[in-house]
Order: sequence, then C-alpha cells, then structure tokens
Amino acid sequence: MATSQIPDPYGNFNFLVELDGISRAAFQHCSGFDSSVEVMEFRQGGENITARKLPGMAKFSNIQLKWGMTSDMELYRWHRQIVNGEIVRKNGSIVLLDRKGEEVARWNFKRAFPVKYDAPDLNAEKSEVAIEMLELAHEGLERV
Repeated sequence: MATSQIPDPYGNFNFLVELDGISRAAFQHCSGFDSSVEVMEFRQGGENITARKLPGMAKFSNIQLKWGMTSDMELYRWHRQIVNGEIVRKNGSIVLLDRKGEEVARWNFKRAFPVKYDAPDLNAEKSEVAIEMLELAHEGLERV
C-alpha cells in the first residue's frame, strides 16, 4: 500500500463544544467522553466450568470542560441553578475539527447537567492563565 493511501490521524487540539443555549467560544481541555458496558455473570446448571456472561447497563463517564477564565459566567450560572435546586438539563456535542476547521467527528451527549465546578487556583508566584472547570453528568454519548 502506498503511503499516500494511509490516512493521517486527526489532531486533538482543534475542537468545539456545543451546549443548548450556551454560546461559549473556546475550551482549553475536554475529557471524559467514554462509555462502558457492565458485565453480568451467572452460573447455569450443568455448566460447572465457567460462568455465563451477559451485557448489562451502559455507563458514561462525566465530561470535564476546562477554559481560561474571562468575564463570561454562563457556565457558572448553569452550575448555580443546579446548586439552588433548579434542574436544567442540556444536550450537547463535542466536535473535532481538522486543520481547515471542518468537522471530522462528533460526539453527541444528552440530558447533561453540571455536577462540579472548580474555580482556578491562584498563585502570585506564577504567570499562568486562570483555568475554570465544569464537570457534566449525562445520560448517553454517541459518536455520529
């Protein structure tokens, strides 16, 4: 096979996060968009050598979003709604872009809500960007 026929892998640095009704421009880091399926084991009479295995419930990790702190408080306000007892769920997508800025992959998640907000660490001895973090629980993730 000629080298020109082998596709180059995509970089992980060019991505967007879309959330219903929230127009956040950019994120530094996005992680946790994975899923797994529990395995249920049971024994069957007459089968004494090994247990049978069946697929169980699907589990989805929480998604973590990190961004450089600005005066934009939309995501923080969403977290405060949950803290104050107002359950506001949002659907969203994580979109991977190629070098031209065109979409090459998309992971859609549904019924998300913030479960953790982390304010930036402050340290007068360093010159770093202040980073905020929001963790989202959700009820499903699918690559489309």
